[in-house]
Amino acid sequence: MNIDSLNWKILKCLQQNARQSNAEIGRQVGISSPAVSERIKRMEDAGIIQGYKTSISPLDAGYQLKALITLRAFMGMLKPFLEKVKTYDEVLNCYRITGNENIVMEVVLKNQKHLENFIDQLIIYGETKTQIVLSHVIKYNEVKPVK
Repeated sequence: MNIDSLNWKILKCLQQNARQSNAEIGRQVGISSPAVSERIKRMEDAGIIQGYKTSISPLDAGYQLKALITLRAFMGMLKPFLEKVKTYDEVLNCYRITGNENIVMEVVLKNQKHLENFIDQLIIYGETKTQIVLSHVIKYNEVKPVK
């Protein structure tokens, strides 16, 4: 599906606030509410729009730490880890990556003891490195048109 400039404007509106009405989006981009609805539906059907989610503040939800943990899997342990990682509630995002490590995870934890216990669960699969996140520099940046 071709993403024309009007579709990009609609996507920008949705990325800024997915709860705004089609009428409001239409006013911003200069088309009718039914036209916005039809374009959104086509982008959903094409897989461009993959869903709508609620953003939760980990701090306000009781988590005191956010960390990035990389894992360099031991021989034969990558596939078992890829199944196991799906069961960890602490993991917000997990990526299989190139380079010396195989995995990078974004995790939230209640405290340092929780971090220690979580790392203890990971070390049977490989070597870990942990970085504590201090702050966000860019959070949920918009996807923009390819130039």
